Amino acid sequence: MPEEEKLVNYYSCSYWKGKVPRQGWVYLSINHLCFYSFLMGREAKLVIRWVDITQLEKNATLLFPDMIKVSTRSSEHFFSVFLNISETFKLMEQLANIAMRQLLDNEGFEQDRSLPKLKKKSPKKVSALKRDLDARAKSERYRALFRLPKDEKLDGHTDCTLWTPFNKMHILGQMFVSTNYICFTSKEENLCSLIIPLREVTIVEKADSSSVLPSPLSISTKNRMTFLFANLKDRDFLVQRISDFLQQTTSKIYLDKNISGSCISSDDEVFTRSSSLISASPHKSLSSESEGERQFNLNDNGIPTATQALMTMYRRRSPEEFNPKLAKEFLKEQAWKIHFAEYGQGVCMYRTEKTRDLVLKGIPESMRGELWLLFSGAINEMTTHPGYYEDLVEKSMGKYNLATEEIERDLHRSLPEHPAFQNEMGIAALRRVLTAYAFRNPNIGYCQAMNIVTSVLLLYAKEEEAFWLLVALCERMLPDYYNTRVVGALVDQGVFEELARDYIPQLYDCMQDLGVISTISLSWFLTLFLSVMPFESAVVVVDCFFCEGIKVIFQLALAVLEANVDKLLNCKDDGEAMTVLGRYLDSVTNKDSTLPPIPHLHSLLSDDVEPYPEVDIFRLIRSSYEKFGSIRADLIEQMRFKQRLKVIQTLEDTTKRNVVRTIVTETSFTIDELEELYALFKAEHLTSCYWGGNSNATERHDPSLPYLEQYRIDFEQFKGMFALLFPWACGTHSDTLAARLFRLLDENGDLLINFREFVSGLSAACHGDLTEKLKLLYKMHVLPDPSPEQEEPDSAFEATQYFFEDITPDCTHGKKSSQENRNYLRMWSQENKSKAKNTKDLPKLNQGQFIELCKTMYNMFSEDPNEQDLYHATAAVTSLLLEIGEVGKLFSMQPPNDTDSSNCSKAIQSELFQKKEHHQYPLEQHKAFRGSLVASEEEATGTDSALGMQMEDIKLEDSSPRDNGACSSMLISDDDTKDDSSMSSYSVLSAGSHEEEKLHCEDIGEDTVLVRSNHTPALRRSTSIDRDWAITFEQFLASLLTEPALVRYFDKPVSMMARITNAKNIRMRGKPITSASDYEISTMSG
Repeated sequence: MPEEEKLVNYYSCSYWKGKVPRQGWVYLSINHLCFYSFLMGREAKLVIRWVDITQLEKNATLLFPDMIKVSTRSSEHFFSVFLNISETFKLMEQLANIAMRQLLDNEGFEQDRSLPKLKKKSPKKVSALKRDLDARAKSERYRALFRLPKDEKLDGHTDCTLWTPFNKMHILGQMFVSTNYICFTSKEENLCSLIIPLREVTIVEKADSSSVLPSPLSISTKNRMTFLFANLKDRDFLVQRISDFLQQTTSKIYLDKNISGSCISSDDEVFTRSSSLISASPHKSLSSESEGERQFNLNDNGIPTATQALMTMYRRRSPEEFNPKLAKEFLKEQAWKIHFAEYGQGVCMYRTEKTRDLVLKGIPESMRGELWLLFSGAINEMTTHPGYYEDLVEKSMGKYNLATEEIERDLHRSLPEHPAFQNEMGIAALRRVLTAYAFRNPNIGYCQAMNIVTSVLLLYAKEEEAFWLLVALCERMLPDYYNTRVVGALVDQGVFEELARDYIPQLYDCMQDLGVISTISLSWFLTLFLSVMPFESAVVVVDCFFCEGIKVIFQLALAVLEANVDKLLNCKDDGEAMTVLGRYLDSVTNKDSTLPPIPHLHSLLSDDVEPYPEVDIFRLIRSSYEKFGSIRADLIEQMRFKQRLKVIQTLEDTTKRNVVRTIVTETSFTIDELEELYALFKAEHLTSCYWGGNSNATERHDPSLPYLEQYRIDFEQFKGMFALLFPWACGTHSDTLAARLFRLLDENGDLLINFREFVSGLSAACHGDLTEKLKLLYKMHVLPDPSPEQEEPDSAFEATQYFFEDITPDCTHGKKSSQENRNYLRMWSQENKSKAKNTKDLPKLNQGQFIELCKTMYNMFSEDPNEQDLYHATAAVTSLLLEIGEVGKLFSMQPPNDTDSSNCSKAIQSELFQKKEHHQYPLEQHKAFRGSLVASEEEATGTDSALGMQMEDIKLEDSSPRDNGACSSMLISDDDTKDDSSMSSYSVLSAGSHEEEKLHCEDIGEDTVLVRSNHTPALRRSTSIDRDWAITFEQFLASLLTEPALVRYFDKPVSMMARITNAKNIRMRGKPITSASDYEISTMSG
């Protein structure tokens, strides 16, 4: 493990390897679960990444009452004999949850540095990470219990009593203190709870103690409410902490209002005990909000904005409206007013069982928006962020992206039956709220069903209030529901299936066979029944949801199934079952509603002749509480964790299959090879998330990209994979070659490559034919080099600048070079897509690039068993190509003559490849060729003299002449090359001053090279890069085909699965990445 991997805790346990337990230690780090044992001279190791875990269970059997089962896609592992199994399992759950969050949102783990240091008297030394995670877990439960903002940190809690004036009792419970709130909940569930924002507090004082009221603490608020706590164990310390937080809150009120536009953190896992300042947002008292409504009109088109709830503007009451309904609505309003007078009103009200009972009887329409804000906790975020929504609307107006396009498409599908959304005012308000949220949270952006829920919120709340209600809904109450993969809804679908199996076992098997549960639950949960029930009934469900949370939706769904058990058991297919449930939900009515009946869209499409018996919504909700009220919120959270592992891993597997299916036809890899490569590529991406690198994977994550491009790696990561998987990764030149290939594959120039780009390069290098492999090698060196003036953010490119500087004659600086780069990449990308074999479009290779290509080839062969033969062949090809370039340079300086061009071309080609049996090539002449290469190389790079000496040591031995007719005819008979102007480098010859320079082709052993006659001096040693020298790909290919050793090397099959297995083993052992050649891998796998 690298130093970046931090250990959280370790526990003594036994690991069952087969039927034998191994006593040892399980180590839990942020990203891995590890086990180590050393007994009787035998060592046992196990390393499992949290992101690979599909199931985590705590089992209790007669033989092993404390066993933890850890499942991955390929294996199961059992751990037992824990000293504290509950603590161990909770920590495992939390770390697995963090890993799932990495897969879902690409969020890396960041330790909270604001944790206070432990006191010296602490009885047990606990790691800072363990304390951090424990504090996070407590803060999460605290925020969920009291519906607090996601950036709220729990500072501490203590047992106490609360005096409740409504029943004149002291209630036993716990006080929770955080940076911005003081909260209380009774030991007895639902008896009483209290939320006191510190922004509302005016006085905190210690009251006089007595035998009846020991250690009392009095807290007064702006709305003249006083809360009396007693039986506080450490009252002085508590008062000091509250005073500190109050001082911070007071100072925040006077900060510059510009800070109010800052976003609320979307990270829900960052908070622990701390007294540090959390938010710099100014606070505003709740009472000041009622003094005057902030009205704004940000629409330049003159369309009125909704500064009040749309329902108040579009309430249609006829004079002959049925009076008993209005009377009942009036009685509900009076009941709530009496409740407010007795229990308090606003955020600081006492929340009791009676509060819930009033909600279950229905919230009056005039109070619905206010109480939704109160119960959801949205009132807190709205009050502490004044002006935030207006700023978002201003910033998002007139901007367009994928989210805004989807919003525009769905605007007119949002409650189209309601008059408020049949005109531009309602549509414009809905557009502003949805667009503002998409800009606030780009990870979610916009998801279908958000429009339906938001349109209902706008009916009962002002525009800004509807926005904050949507924030509470998407980010806290229905986590992960509204994203591209609706993960939260799928998780709750799994929870619902489990609950159905436990509570309605007689129906569960039937529903599973029909596949109905998975179909119904998504639409029910995503829209909170708004899309499947009549509007006036569905809003009652929303009332209960904001008060009680997601448990109400589960209860109601189970009640609907239970009410239709007999009919569902008689259904023969899923269509019939859906019809039964659809008709039942259409018949759910709200007889107390004062609204005129709004026809439900589903019922309008129904052609039932016989009406279904009406079902009262209040009776249905009461029935759900009576039969399924035992479902607890903490039970749902436990079930959610179990399902989250399964759902996210299933989605990852589906994504992998889709990606593989998309590109399998574009490559030569098998499906199994692609799946293994995808797993390696994804692991490399995730590694950068938690171990870091030159570029942050979380910053480059773009959820709007298609799944094929979700995982992208930078050069440092690519370099490691290149060394493990590519057959050409040998020697010291490997990093340079990796940099060239990375530039070639990075088609859009963003310094990142996705899986498709990675596989395209790997496929050509491993499974391409000889021409494809050589073309890839050629492209890597002919690509215009980056400008020296152009700053590369990646240090790898700076390292390879040494090889690229000032060797490309036609490459201009700055934008022109970059544009030329992209033109080549775009052209070759299209070539790959069409599978074209055409080589005419490839640019020529200049001398500097050719030298780099020669260096690459020498390094590629450095670890091959046939190293000497390959060096021998490379020297011959190098000499031939150097002379071809020289000849082309000599005759390309003269203007071409169209009449003689064809004949001269044939003559030159015939001379180049003609066998000369009666002449021997002098060794000094061959050394001159090699010396020229070395001199050019030294001029271009200034180093690599060792490589030059290696070339000097190659001995060329004579052998019998061989027939090169096949290769020669292949080059000469190609019609494309005859007409290609790029062949002018050696095919243009004119009579005149150069007539005395005769060309002779000599045969030296197995090397056919081009030499001059005795009339001319030996090839001169270059003192600089010859900028007129160039060769084409056809010349490179034809020359290389003359050497069987090189042909065999590039035609050699590559065992991809062996390389993949080797890469997996190296990663599993945690060893540094090193290059591995084919014969090394075959030895290992053999």
